Amino acid sequence: MFAFIMRRLGTLGVILFGSSFLLYNLAAFSGDPVAELRTSTDPEAPAQIAALTRSLQLDVPPPLRYFIWLKGVFGVFVGKFDLGQTRASEPVNVAVFEAIPTTLRLVTTAVIVAIVLGIAIGIITALRQYSRFDYSMTFVSFLLFSLPIFWVAVLLKQFMAIEFNNWLAEPSIAPRALATIAGIIGLIVASAVGGERKKFWKVFGITSVGTALTLTLLLEINWFLQPALGPVGYFAASVGAAILITQLSVGLGHKPSLRAALAMAVLGLAFYYPVNWLFERDKQPLIIFGLLLVTIACAFGASFYFAKIDRGPVVRTAILTGILSGLLMILDKLMRTWEPYFKTDAVNGRPVPTIGQSKALLDSGDYWITLLDILMHLVLPTIALTAISFAGYIRFSRGTMLEVLNQDYIRTARAKGLNERTVIMRHAFRNTMIPLTTIIVVDFAGILGGAIITERVFGWTGMGTLFNTAINSFDLNLLMGVFFLTATMALLANLVADLLYSVMDPRIRVGAGK
Repeated sequence: MFAFIMRRLGTLGVILFGSSFLLYNLAAFSGDPVAELRTSTDPEAPAQIAALTRSLQLDVPPPLRYFIWLKGVFGVFVGKFDLGQTRASEPVNVAVFEAIPTTLRLVTTAVIVAIVLGIAIGIITALRQYSRFDYSMTFVSFLLFSLPIFWVAVLLKQFMAIEFNNWLAEPSIAPRALATIAGIIGLIVASAVGGERKKFWKVFGITSVGTALTLTLLLEINWFLQPALGPVGYFAASVGAAILITQLSVGLGHKPSLRAALAMAVLGLAFYYPVNWLFERDKQPLIIFGLLLVTIACAFGASFYFAKIDRGPVVRTAILTGILSGLLMILDKLMRTWEPYFKTDAVNGRPVPTIGQSKALLDSGDYWITLLDILMHLVLPTIALTAISFAGYIRFSRGTMLEVLNQDYIRTARAKGLNERTVIMRHAFRNTMIPLTTIIVVDFAGILGGAIITERVFGWTGMGTLFNTAINSFDLNLLMGVFFLTATMALLANLVADLLYSVMDPRIRVGAGK
């Protein structure tokens, strides 16, 4: 394994060197950074040309200049990492490392949501092949995949920001709109559940009526302006999470896992008020990390109490339930922060922003208001990126799952009498994830490349914006700084994907063919 990794790292180093050398020279010969200054009538132009030539070393031929730049890259081994200066005489290191957190905040959320939703819906459509839900999701995925992201961003700004902010001034839903919303949700749920026509219309009716009654109740209690789960809503959601995780993990028939998961939900309810008291204290990141450790410890305790043997699945189920219950607790706190955030002068009753990474005028000093502001600025860009990318995950995971379900070992597992949940989750799903691993890992590597169009439309300054600036201004050092980081991540992602293959599939052994 170690020899394989070292060989791959050596190969990746050669690829990175060759690609960076070609890009540097092609970019250097394709444009002149001082072309505009040469034709300028400004009397200061010659001095500016001389200053740029000196700072960017434009008097050195590009092939030789590349090795000067490469020397700064190799300085990482002696603590003197240097990617050169931008045209504005700012260190490229500073510009890049200031943009990375912005890009991570913007794109990571969208990638995770796209992966989870895309794979989940893709697998459901494969299990419901040629059903109403399958045809509907196929249509939706192709539709979303074909939409230009800038057009999606404009629609989101208009309807999910401007119109929604106007609606919040006096929340109300007309009867026709209420019936339309309830009908759409009913169709989605009934199509996902599947079954015969009688079952379909029964699920549709129950879901539609339930949705209409729920929306009416939320409007009556002014929930949209004063949202909260409360202890009752939190406990109901935690119990639902416990049942769902147990079913997906080991099945509801595994009583120790179900009891341990439900115990975590009960513990969450017991600590509801103490945790909310802690949320009002200072140093919230440290408190949240401490609560995570306590949650994991409680999950281990519950697992050892309810299971005497084979504790692995029980521990896994309890930990996942505990973490999800903790996220529900944080969600409840953010929901109760909605009203004070809504009434701040910086927000002024319009909580869904259309541009920027945060509100510069918001200086509340409250950790939760600041966090909610950051999350609200993520809503529209995340939806825009997710809507485009998760369509690809739907199609690929559907096709892969259908291919796996037609394999001989799946038919053998069913012939042996294994229940359908075990066949799908323990055999089909694990093998479906093997080809999906490559796409997922490469997507995570592409995070640092940024989203040029999305960042531009929503006024974010990330890696995509730096790349666009470098191209437009012929800023070679900035271009190479962005390229070096993204190319390195892409190459390392391929190495990680190869290593994950051997972890996910015991039949694959790294270096077995030598």
